[in-house]
Amino acid sequence: QVQLVESGGGLVQAGGSLKLSCVASGRIFSINYMAWFRQAPGKQRELVATITSGGSTNYADSVKGRFTLSRDNAKNTLYLQMNSLEPEDTAVYYCNVDWSDGALRYVTWGQGIQVTVSS
Repeated sequence: QVQLVESGGGLVQAGGSLKLSCVASGRIFSINYMAWFRQAPGKQRELVATITSGGSTNYADSVKGRFTLSRDNAKNTLYLQMNSLEPEDTAVYYCNVDWSDGALRYVTWGQGIQVTVSS
């Protein structure tokens, strides 16, 4: 079993910054990709950004140029640096990891962390 622990959320004013972290622990043989999703009240969960094991990143158009995704493979940790935050970024952010135990492939979600941006 793999657990994801998210941290770094909170309340910030528009224009401010936050850095989210997601630590994956457990019987992980390898991690294929890691990602952040978010879900605002009354809206569907949406992809924010993904990063492959090789470090290739992909961002939603709404966050390009403001958010930066990175990972520490040795620590199985994912980071999301969020700058120039806007009220529209307010949501619960979820870490998502595609991993393998050496035999099978799994996808695990974190419990979610609140990010609130005030105007």
